[in-house]
Amino acid sequence: MICCVMCLLLFCLFRFMLMDEAFLIENRLTLRAISEFSVLLAYFYLCDRTDFFNSSKKSYNRDLFIFLYFLLIIVSAITSFTIHNEKSPLTGKSILYLNRHQTEEWKGWMQVLFLLYHYFAAAEFYNAIRIFIAGYVWMTGFGNFSYYYVRKDFSLARFAQMMWRLNFLVLFCCLVLNNSYVLYYICPMHTLFTLMVYGALGILNKYNEIGSVIALKIIACFLVVILVWEIPGVFEVLWSPFTFLLAYTDPAKPNLPVLHEWHFRSGLDRYIWIIGMIYAYYHPTVERWMEKLEEADWKRRMSIKTAVSVVSLTVGYLWFEYIYKMDKLTYNKYHPYTSWIPITVYISLRNVTQQFRSYSLTLFAWLGKITLETYILQFHVWLRSAVPDGQPKLLLAMIPDYPMLNFMLTSSIYVAISYRLFDLTNTLKIAFVPSKDNKRLVNNIVTATAVSCALYFISFVFLKIPQMLV
Repeated sequence: MICCVMCLLLFCLFRFMLMDEAFLIENRLTLRAISEFSVLLAYFYLCDRTDFFNSSKKSYNRDLFIFLYFLLIIVSAITSFTIHNEKSPLTGKSILYLNRHQTEEWKGWMQVLFLLYHYFAAAEFYNAIRIFIAGYVWMTGFGNFSYYYVRKDFSLARFAQMMWRLNFLVLFCCLVLNNSYVLYYICPMHTLFTLMVYGALGILNKYNEIGSVIALKIIACFLVVILVWEIPGVFEVLWSPFTFLLAYTDPAKPNLPVLHEWHFRSGLDRYIWIIGMIYAYYHPTVERWMEKLEEADWKRRMSIKTAVSVVSLTVGYLWFEYIYKMDKLTYNKYHPYTSWIPITVYISLRNVTQQFRSYSLTLFAWLGKITLETYILQFHVWLRSAVPDGQPKLLLAMIPDYPMLNFMLTSSIYVAISYRLFDLTNTLKIAFVPSKDNKRLVNNIVTATAVSCALYFISFVFLKIPQMLV
């Protein structure tokens, strides 16, 4: 089979090299996407690994930081405030509890603060950023559980498409810029927790309709996390065979163990994806409760909503006072066990009334769709590290000595490229990861594996030749 696939690949390459018109026309969209993707990768290298553009130091000003964020909220409210009238697929009524518009908006406003935190080195917001990342991981558990539980689609195509979405761009960034996978820690984290949700629901999936089976699966997830992250030594034993993939050494901290970063990052949010699964399982039940509440008389409806708001605000205040205000090192110890609190408070308040549920700021929702691209690209076309595996401690300076003009220009280019890469990733996914042709998908996987092995062998040889000549 491998020989047949390789022959087919060589035949396609031969037709491409000969500029076969029929071949070029047939594959023009894919070839254009590959060309554009390659040019953008070259631009990453130009910005982050050469001195073509200048660098500048980060500077934090709380007034400016808050001003920029609230300015974006005001602009978004003026230009993109939208009322959604879609019906619930479960009840056919306008409930919209944790609807897609809302979760995309949630991702968007969190991502803006996350990026501004990095750009301005806003260290005082460290604990808030930890909550935002937990929110993303919560959505990984929530979204994947909802899909697999409802659609029951555990096919190879669906799995491959999800892995493509999470890892396609980051893989090429690692190759072109000689960075470790864990430098972009969000990608391996979401990949891991997506795999765990897939495994939890995929195993014995024909019994997923039984509530006790789901309960046992969720308990099993908790037990696995406790075993791996809470019992000393187990994490290192489990992950050491994957050191080739998950090792990371920060040039600024060369003495740390190579799995330290992976242990730290994955451990911070080790439970919250399971909380997301639980919320997804009870999502239909909560939506039915909301439906009954909206049909209740006005007095009963208002008293229950007021009680929910008061309890949520009280719990949020106590969490803020006694947990959030801790210093970062102390807070990190509590974060895995408490991050569900502010997330639950936000969900409760955001969905307390039908009006709140149906409103969204579509500018933030649009930004929420490209969070993966904006996360990865910030390292190279907005910020700079200048060295492999370096943390982006510098700013890309296209207009030196004019920090705000530079911020405006680099941010515009950065967001535009992020959106374009979102489109290119989907275009290439359609070309290489077909959804309804498993034979072609398997052939593409075998081809990619064979080509990768061949290129790795060639690069290994070229690296060893200079050493042998010394």
